Amino acid sequence: MLNRLSFLWGVGGVCGLLIMAIYRLSPYTFELLQQPLSLVHYVALVGSCLFMAYSEGYKGFQKSFSPRVVSRARCLLTDDAKLHWRLLAPLFCMSWFAAPRKRKIVVAILTLMIVCCVVGMKYVPQPWRGIIDAGVLVGLSWGIASIIYCCYLGSKGLLKSSPELA
Repeated sequence: MLNRLSFLWGVGGVCGLLIMAIYRLSPYTFELLQQPLSLVHYVALVGSCLFMAYSEGYKGFQKSFSPRVVSRARCLLTDDAKLHWRLLAPLFCMSWFAAPRKRKIVVAILTLMIVCCVVGMKYVPQPWRGIIDAGVLVGLSWGIASIIYCCYLGSKGLLKSSPELA
């Protein structure tokens, strides 16, 4: 029972963070819909959504982050999982600890970059902020869907389980 709760806490916590980000970005995207947009804005909106679907959604989440999150969460299904892995399951699943040094460095740099982008976006005026945020929403939504899909693959035994998965 504890193993399954740890798994759910890990995967659910990561998905919860993504859902929270979607919730916080949505008003800026809906605000975009109230703006008068030109052809340039529509082209940028489509381009932003396509670019983020590919780069963030497919390459970032589906091919890298989501399989790693679920693989590490599956490690929590074993009796070998340490207590602090279970208590901090979302952080464990995101490779903040109990991961190779290189992976932890990449995670720290990526997190810093995301924070800088979030801070920087406060200074971008509409409609450009909404256009960029719409693309981010597409990527984050793809990320949640890919985590759920990886959970399905993991339940079928088609995904590796390793806390050292880089």
